[in-house]
Amino acid sequence: MAQKRGYGQFCPIALAAEILAERWMPLLVRELLCGSVRFNDLHRGVPRMSSALLAQRLKQLQFAGIVERRRGAGGFEYHLTAAGRELFPVVENMGLWAQRWLRHDLVDTANLDSDLLMWDIRRNVVGHVPERDRRYVAEFRLSGVPMSRRRYWLVFDNGVTDLCYRDPGLEVDLFVEAGLRALTEVWLGHVAIDRAIRDGVLRLDGARADIAAFRAWFALSTFAPAGREPTGQAELAGRTTTPPARQRDRRSSQ
Repeated sequence: MAQKRGYGQFCPIALAAEILAERWMPLLVRELLCGSVRFNDLHRGVPRMSSALLAQRLKQLQFAGIVERRRGAGGFEYHLTAAGRELFPVVENMGLWAQRWLRHDLVDTANLDSDLLMWDIRRNVVGHVPERDRRYVAEFRLSGVPMSRRRYWLVFDNGVTDLCYRDPGLEVDLFVEAGLRALTEVWLGHVAIDRAIRDGVLRLDGARADIAAFRAWFALSTFAPAGREPTGQAELAGRTTTPPARQRDRRSSQ
């Protein structure tokens, strides 16, 4: 691999940035940390990244000792090394910082992606699969997106969860309807599920038991707890508008 130009600094941040600050690199590390090991699954997590660039970035991570390529049962797989796994708190804190200081930008129209949202949802619900003695299907109907991206199906069957981009031709147990922005806000923890249902921006249609079970298996983003906290801007505004204790006491005595 050709040697690229670096920052020419001995600063540890500079050296780390030469590897991790490349375009798409933090997102690729995120996907690896989330458990994706196959090329196609990694690509699903970065759908706007070209296959050629993805292959190039994976080679860079291998060269840096962050990823190792192994032969698995279904082909080659990419696994984080010890050095790669230690990047978890780095990536996690980037996400937490964005939830705190860039919350409104997260759901800007330019950042919304229905394919990525549904892939993330599928990835998180895997650990919350409903225990049933038969196949269970939930159909998501999204508005505010092109016609080709308005319908997705989550199929739970024998402990396996599949995401279908085309109608699998199966009986649907639960219909979930929402706008892309509204569902993203729920997923990120910006809007509670109950509030979204009450406001009519999230609609569930199915048997009463299936509607009630939705809250149990629809696991939110890892960063959703941070999305429920006040933003950094809100905290700063609260500090500047609240008078000091002495001033409050003085005003109350006047």
